[in-house]
Amino acid sequence: MCHDPDSGPPIPPIAGAAVSHDDLVLESADGNRFAAFAAGPDTPARCGVVVLPDVRGLHHFYEELALRLGEQGVAAVAIDYFGRTAGVGKRDEDFPYADHVPLTTAAGIQADVAAAVAHLRSQAGGEAVFTIGFCFGGRHSWLSTAGGHGLAGAIGFYGSTGPRNGEDGPIQRAAELRAPILALMGSADQAISPADVAAFDSALAEAGVEHEVITYDGAPHSFFDRKQQQFADASADAWQRVLGFLEKHTPG
Repeated sequence: MCHDPDSGPPIPPIAGAAVSHDDLVLESADGNRFAAFAAGPDTPARCGVVVLPDVRGLHHFYEELALRLGEQGVAAVAIDYFGRTAGVGKRDEDFPYADHVPLTTAAGIQADVAAAVAHLRSQAGGEAVFTIGFCFGGRHSWLSTAGGHGLAGAIGFYGSTGPRNGEDGPIQRAAELRAPILALMGSADQAISPADVAAFDSALAEAGVEHEVITYDGAPHSFFDRKQQQFADASADAWQRVLGFLEKHTPG
């Protein structure tokens, strides 16, 4: 698991921000129905972001992140991965996500991303759409730029970079990636080594993909968490980089 049940994004709410939110059920082109959570400003959004969670799927951590994005004038949709195997109902902390993760496929996730992108583009100001993901979602955020969605960019926190469950990862598919990439990593990550990060950086450079790979010294996997007070500075810097990336790659 990437985060504890009581973890949350280390982003203070903006007092007085006018943000609306809603639980959704979206449908992908293959007929899959999956749960999602949408949040956005009450004024036209400046861009859209699909939020790709960690292995737990749609969790309150990512619903809260969508709200924080909404406060920044961004329309956000956090999606679930398990509509095909677990339906669309709300789940408690005992949900056996580990039984469902191996049943996901890159193609299935990209079909669901496409539905979320279409939803965002149906909203005012949603033409420039990005993805942001964490751990499992970080990997699929980067891979989403190879999904034909016309993304403006993709952000990943501590995403795995190599093969997984017999499917190629972002390193192997670097030449297919079609949008700028931001990778936010920790040097003390037990799951993703510095060599993995360096190989990803090199693969992106060789493929000519615009990218920035940031590694926070001493930070572990899942450092972006308000419970990880010792990494508050890294989290604050990462959040500013997220906002800067969205600003830079959203047409004026």
